Amino acid sequence: HSKSVSARSAACRVIVHLDLDCFYAQVEMIRNPELRDKPLGVQQKYLVVTCNYEARKLGVKKLMSVKDAKEKCPQLVLVNGEDLTRYREMSYKVTELLGEFCPLVERLGFDENFVDITEIVEKRQNQLQQSGCSRVCVSGHVYNNQGKLNILHALNLHDTMHVRLVIGSQIAEELREAIYARLGLTGCAGVASNKLLSKLVSGTFKPNQQTVLLPESCQDLIRSLDHIQKVPGIGYRTTKRLETLGVRNVCDLQAFPSAVLEKELGVPIAQRIQKLSYGEDDSPVTPSGPPQSFSDEDSFKKCSSEVEVKAKIEELLPNLLDRIHKDGRQPHTVRLTIRQFSSTDKWLNRESRQCAIPPHLVQKFGKESSNVISPLVDILMKLFRKMIDVDLPFHLTLLSVCFSNLKDLPSSKKGSIGFYLKQMSPPSGSGKRVREVEDVSQGEGSASWNQNCNRTGITKTRKLSEEKQSNIKRAGIPDFPFHLSPGDIDQEVFRELPEDIRKEIISG
Repeated sequence: HSKSVSARSAACRVIVHLDLDCFYAQVEMIRNPELRDKPLGVQQKYLVVTCNYEARKLGVKKLMSVKDAKEKCPQLVLVNGEDLTRYREMSYKVTELLGEFCPLVERLGFDENFVDITEIVEKRQNQLQQSGCSRVCVSGHVYNNQGKLNILHALNLHDTMHVRLVIGSQIAEELREAIYARLGLTGCAGVASNKLLSKLVSGTFKPNQQTVLLPESCQDLIRSLDHIQKVPGIGYRTTKRLETLGVRNVCDLQAFPSAVLEKELGVPIAQRIQKLSYGEDDSPVTPSGPPQSFSDEDSFKKCSSEVEVKAKIEELLPNLLDRIHKDGRQPHTVRLTIRQFSSTDKWLNRESRQCAIPPHLVQKFGKESSNVISPLVDILMKLFRKMIDVDLPFHLTLLSVCFSNLKDLPSSKKGSIGFYLKQMSPPSGSGKRVREVEDVSQGEGSASWNQNCNRTGITKTRKLSEEKQSNIKRAGIPDFPFHLSPGDIDQEVFRELPEDIRKEIISG
């Protein structure tokens, strides 16, 4: 099914990008309707991570400090948004609802989804032809052509792609209406021939509106981007390298000699980003499925003692274990990530270590979760000491714990988004508060959807998505459990585990 779709010419596809309006604020207004007509901000630590449109009218902006937001708008109502449970639950409901219309739905953070509606468009197009109907009306806006007369002039109903995109606009409107009717959420949509263009065009008219991009307007849209980093799929590091080459906007990248770019960045990256600069993107919409890992992270100004590190790890674990319990699968690998303070490389200075979870602990996940916290903390502290010499001063600004290598229980039917949704209670304010801040790559307004995009954003730093596993290669030791792959366990940590646990892992 998906192969047949991806095999078609990219120009024939119809992709919808759906982006929910001020998502966290909407969830809070659904929970408490009295907030609807008030300026509302959602606070994580000292930032207003999002706000409703009432607040925006009064000068409040996303990622504004709480202090500045209060000065701009003294009547601003702030809701604590550090526990992401209610947002995560609503997010999965949206994805599940879209999946009822079409199987090709790809999540992008909490508030965005790509939907490949190519097959639905083709069916409707065939029905139109069979019925002999030649009239088809666009829903929403047409990029670069505002007003009814302009739209009529822009549309060529003898152009097959125009007709397909117009049908796509009707389907996008139906998706938005369903999300509002069933979940009470509004959002914007972009309709285009690929993921890149649909994402770029979806925010043209906000809030609660949609825009279709005709092929002849593609270059106008792409060239309207004032900086190269605004192209989804071109990340922070790549942007910095391009800037050293004098490439700052899309026109610069289009005109840059391909041979020089390939020499500087390597052939695959150079060819990919130059295609993106022309609006070309053949990446498929890939159904997300259940999460491949569960992680939480916390950022802070300074953490400089083992006692503080242990306390922060203990703070992250309960929420993580609760999410794993709801999912129903058992993790077999745990990873600790730290970020040391750096005045030169503020966001990208991360280091990780991981190891296998001892089998006797794996069995307790979901059954005796409270009993696994203490041994997990011990394991994570051993990983920490592999990265930091605790006898010397250190300055951490982030800690992250990630559980991966998730496996189904032998007779379990869990592990799917459907199961997760069935187990959820309606969003409520009773979730345990965990000090956590959402990562830009998972939140509202994220432009980091391409697998090669490594942008990390500003101070919002709670990471929920799985990072690419790092290659950790170490010298072998005689009693290392050879049935496990090197990626499953840190051998140095294994060597320091208690003897009974080591024996259990070896026999596992």
